[in-house]
Amino acid sequence: MAKPFASAGDLAEKKETLEILADGVYALTAEGDPNVGAIEGEDFLVCFEARATPAAARDWLTKLREHTDKPIKYLVLTHYHAVRVLGASAFEAEHIITSDTTRKLIEERGKQDWDSEFGRMPRLFKKPEEIPGLTWPTETFADEYTIELGGDRGTVELKFCGRGHTAGDIVAWHEKSKTLFAGDLVEAEAALYTGDAFHFDWSSTTLDTVKAYRSENLIGGRGAVAKGVEATDAAIEQTRHFLKVMIEEVGKVHKAGGSLKEAFEGTHAALSPQFGKWPIFEHCLPFDVQRVWDEFDNIDWPRIWTMERDKEVWDLLQG
Repeated sequence: MAKPFASAGDLAEKKETLEILADGVYALTAEGDPNVGAIEGEDFLVCFEARATPAAARDWLTKLREHTDKPIKYLVLTHYHAVRVLGASAFEAEHIITSDTTRKLIEERGKQDWDSEFGRMPRLFKKPEEIPGLTWPTETFADEYTIELGGDRGTVELKFCGRGHTAGDIVAWHEKSKTLFAGDLVEAEAALYTGDAFHFDWSSTTLDTVKAYRSENLIGGRGAVAKGVEATDAAIEQTRHFLKVMIEEVGKVHKAGGSLKEAFEGTHAALSPQFGKWPIFEHCLPFDVQRVWDEFDNIDWPRIWTMERDKEVWDLLQG
């Protein structure tokens, strides 16, 4: 029997958990749904990620407002994917910050990605009619950007660590609490989506840069918060392992002149014992394998996913 398309059959609500990781440092996880968070400045908030719709974002902000009523000055978006950014209007932030490359990706493929992700993950798009349009940053940067929090609260350092989950991912580092918001560059207890990724960069120098923070709290894109350096290292290495297994399995079939379907089956068999029960594994893997295959075909810049291409790849590999 063919599997339901992507996460279209995933309709069960997830339990959300708000954690206070340090004074004024918040993370909301949701059993494998996209994570969000915030850090308090002296008299303002910095929020991380925006969810898929304003309504979904308001659910998060309602929980946050139980702890602080400071205005949101900065909304930091780690990358361009629709489920991370389209709820931005709910924050009424003075500044929306991305990398330069993320802005270029929004221009190049933002609308197609919106349509694609809405089809793949409809449950995340609560009241989609409220989305005012594509989310555009008010400020961008190439490599580094510093937010002074004021008082004794330290700084938030935004950094581009190298190509990874997308061409433009950034992380946010709060030195005072040793907390790293890593976006989808790291997943603690969830499978990876890599359909727009640069697997060779990500699995080597990019993750090396992320690991060098020696964070004591790591909030990845999905999954539980990793706490303690040993746990954050483990989350990073688990992410690296997922990537390297895909590279190895797809590369083996590609070199032998096999088919994309054979590469998918080999990768699925290699990864499913460890990752198969984790959130979005079955959803992600066809798109992941297609992108790795493209890289072996020397397609450096990821092809744009459309609803039509989504279904074509899904039917070929999971149908």
